[in-house]
Order: sequence, then C-alpha cells, then structure tokens
Amino acid sequence: MSWIKDLDKIERFLDKYDKERRFRFKGNLKLRFEKYEDKILSKIVDEAAGPYLNQVNKWIKYFRDKIDSLKSRDSITDILLSRELRSFIIDPKRHLKKKIIFYFHDLLRGILSLDEFIEKAYPAIKTSLRTNMRTVYQDWILLTILDYILEKGGYIVYPENNVISLERSKMQKLGWIPPNIVLRIRGWGYISIFIEAPRPVGWGDSVELKNIWKLYTTLRPDIMIYGGRVMNILNLSSEPPVKRPDLIIEVKELDDWYKRVREVRGPLAKPLSIEEWRSMWIEGLWSGLAGILGVKRETRESVKRGRGVRLKDVDIVRLYNRFYNPRDMIVITKAKTPRDIKKILEDEGISVYDNIGFKPDKLINVVETLCEYAYSDDITIRIDGKLYEMIKETAKSLNVPEEDLVFEILERGLKEFIR
Repeated sequence: MSWIKDLDKIERFLDKYDKERRFRFKGNLKLRFEKYEDKILSKIVDEAAGPYLNQVNKWIKYFRDKIDSLKSRDSITDILLSRELRSFIIDPKRHLKKKIIFYFHDLLRGILSLDEFIEKAYPAIKTSLRTNMRTVYQDWILLTILDYILEKGGYIVYPENNVISLERSKMQKLGWIPPNIVLRIRGWGYISIFIEAPRPVGWGDSVELKNIWKLYTTLRPDIMIYGGRVMNILNLSSEPPVKRPDLIIEVKELDDWYKRVREVRGPLAKPLSIEEWRSMWIEGLWSGLAGILGVKRETRESVKRGRGVRLKDVDIVRLYNRFYNPRDMIVITKAKTPRDIKKILEDEGISVYDNIGFKPDKLINVVETLCEYAYSDDITIRIDGKLYEMIKETAKSLNVPEEDLVFEILERGLKEFIR
C-alpha cells in the first residue's frame, strides 16, 4: 500500500495543527489538508479500482452519448438520473473517493484501526463501482430500446412533460406504483415500462407498514413491461403484490454473471413494527453521532429479519420467472453466455440475447418482442407542424374545441371514404 507513508505525513500535520481532529481548517491550512487527503484517497481508489477505471470511462462515454442522442430529439425534454449515478458519470474517481472519506476521517480520529479501515474502505469502493457500472449498462440498454421505438415513429405518452426519469426516487410516496415511461408504438399500441418497480410505497403507522411489508421483501426484476397504458401496478391483495407483467427484462453486465452468488431474503424477512423501525433508525443515528464525537456507543442487538438464501444469479433469474409468471422473459447479457447456461434458461422459456456489448443493432429483436406486447383500446393521433396550425386556426374561427373539429373531420372523411 503506497499511501501508508502519506498517512504518516497527514497524521503529523494533524498532530501539529488539529490534535482534536475536528478538521475545521481555514485558508492555507485547509488547502494543505485537502491536498494530503486527496493524494491518499486517490492512491486508495487506484489500488481498489484502478484496473477497471479505463473500462468505466468507456462505458460512461457510451452512456452519455446515448443520453445526448435522445435529448437531441424534440420528443424528449430531459433525462433524469439518480443523484448517485449522476455523480458517478460526472467524475467516477471523485465519486469513489467520496464513498470512503468518512471512513478515512474515522481512521484519522482513531475510531478505526488501519486494518478496520482497509476492511471497510476497499469493499465500499468495489461495491460502488460494481453497482454504478451495472446501472450504467442497464440504463444504456433501456435508452437504446427507447431510441429504436422513437425512431420507428413511437412517442412518449407519459410523463406528459417528456422528462424521462431512470430512477424511482419519490415516485411511490403517494401510495401507488406508477410507470417510468409509457410509449405509443405506431401500428401496435401502448407499452408501460417500470424500472426496478416493486419498491415500498408510503406508509404512516404499524398497520399500514404491515400491509405493505411484502413490498420490502418482494423480488425486484430490472425492467417490467406491461401492454397498454398501465398507471399503477400495486395490488397488495395478490402474491406477488403487483400486477403480473407481460414481459420481464433482466440485464447482466458482468462477463461471468452466471457465477455470481447473491443472498435473497424475500418472504423470509420478518415484518417490523413502526416502533422497531424507528428504533433501528435512531440506533443508526446515534452510532453515527458517536463516531463523529469520538466516543463508543453500545447498541442493542439488531432486530432479526430472518435468514436469506444464497443463490447464483442464473437461479435468481429462474426464480423471477416462476415468482412473477410473466408471459415472456428476456435476459440481455453484455458478454457471451455459455451454451449450457443458455439451455438452462431456455428450457424454462426464458430467451437469452447475449454478447450485446454496446452495439445497438443487436437489440432490434428485443424491440420487436416489446412491440408484440403493445396494446391499445383506442387510437391516439399526434398532429403537429403546419397541419396543426391549420386545425388551430380553423377551430378558433369556428369557435369550437380543436378536438371536436378533428373528430368531425375524421368522421366525415371516413364516411366519404367508405361510400
């Protein structure tokens, strides 16, 4: 670890200018401390994530290019990312340094030993890196599919302001689960897209928490697709507690994704009361304050939530398929997937589109599958440009609503056409 010598320098600096480790520097001392700190954090990030940073920057370029391409369309006003992802794609190395800065301050305060710091900081960097790279690739896949649909003459129905959100923050506070995007595909109908949607909705007391607890523990696929305009998939009376999807899409960015093992708690998790929930939150708050103050705090035993089951990713995919029982399920992988893994999935009716990389044309078949599930019980006509201006002026001169004028024109024209 090349940064250990630098650690000695910053500790001598602090012993001289900040024995109480308050980190409240001003002027030149502040600049000197930040320089020491940044040098050490940079070296730590390089050691933990260095081999992947070049790859990360390439992925981010593909992602940003796709965002810029979509935002150049008149039909999209903006694309919103989570604060986490936005920070990561602006400057991934700086983002990773921020993930360990509090651990580093605890090391300087003596709250963490060197070994404890290493045990916490290095995994934190790797976890943030993996999580954000996964999100970058998943969102690139979704935006590429969206780009194809818009290219085919489709358009966004929801949100009405054409601001696309790729996260679910605050979307479910009102007690329902709305889509991220609803699209109208010309010649097919509507599809409603939900990104990692089975998440908790707002609640106020223990009774409400008990009712929606299953949303905390239900399985969460990457993308769920519904035919038609579906504005709420919440259904607490069913199991799973959401409307059955027509199509599930799982995205795998790792070359060896099928070897990865994760813990699935699901329905094994024990429901909490609002009092237990609040108690756990306060315990975490007090533990954090104790760290800042440099004192020890003994915490009560954590509320037991039940044991989880460790499964390989390929088995989790199969579990999603059985749990939600969609009409169809697709797995999209960045790298080539071994033939035996594909057979395991295909034997259960799961389609695998592998070796996609960042090549948009390899997603055409996925778009065609989405179109098959589009559904409509009406016809929506989009009129713009000179034709709309003519309708607008005519409606104004006749003192009738624009919609009524269009309906009258279509009705008369259709009768004439049939005659």
